[in-house]
Amino acid sequence: MLRVIDIDYIKDYELLITFSDHSKKVVDLRPYLTGEVFGELLDKEKFIQYGLTHTTIEWANGADLAPEFLYEIGTVA
Repeated sequence: MLRVIDIDYIKDYELLITFSDHSKKVVDLRPYLTGEVFGELLDKEKFIQYGLTHTTIEWANGADLAPEFLYEIGTVA
């Protein structure tokens, strides 16, 4: 099972994510920050309030994304 094991904030809405297969990808989440829950994260103060769960990233407002989705939309770092 793919998991997120490390996250580093790069800039704006970009994160450097390390996955359990040890690959690293740059993920730009800007296009996905829409709707009631994810739209809140357009506020950069809220965007940077994230942490790791057992499998993925989760924001303070409860938003999270599947590690497989993050892997798919990321570009190799």
